[in-house]
Amino acid sequence: MTVRPIVISGEPVLHRAAALVTQFDDDLRTIVDDMYETNIAANGVGLAAPQIGVGLRLFVWRMANEDGVPEQGHVINPTVTTSKVPQERPNPDEETEGCLSVPGEAFPLKRAERAHVVGVDVDGYRVEFDATGWFARCMQHEYDHLNGTLYVDRLDERQSKKARKAVKRNGWGKPGSSWLPGVDRDPFGHDDDSDEHADELVG
Repeated sequence: MTVRPIVISGEPVLHRAAALVTQFDDDLRTIVDDMYETNIAANGVGLAAPQIGVGLRLFVWRMANEDGVPEQGHVINPTVTTSKVPQERPNPDEETEGCLSVPGEAFPLKRAERAHVVGVDVDGYRVEFDATGWFARCMQHEYDHLNGTLYVDRLDERQSKKARKAVKRNGWGKPGSSWLPGVDRDPFGHDDDSDEHADELVG
């Protein structure tokens, strides 16, 4: 298994819909294994294939949950349907997300409380489960990646303005930026023994 570079906002693969997986072979298994390894090295809760520059519809997760779903897993060619997203403003103390492809930044975002996930695994077997709470948020976040949407694209006007400033400040928004987990410093501070980002979802 290999830790792969994670591409950053501005890389075209992040901003277009990913393609359906049609070949279930050893190459696909290698991608899934590398995504597991990369997600662990990045201290992420989820990682979608476009985030490692692979424009295919699959993502992995590593997140404890109360839904009876294995803590680590993957889903290929998924469909994710959700309950209604509440209309009130997100609570910045409880509903802040981060993204490995917008490294080091975090913004509050309202998400649906429930998500239903259907897809297949690397062997072609059906995967289906319900997710709630933060695990549901993770599923929505990763599914967005497969449709060319970053969580910063969903922010309200005030938070969106902050996100655009962060992208500009970091020199992102164009092709060519990436970081390598385990080599580059963790942009979310997990290397610093700090609890600053403990309540943020990073995927």
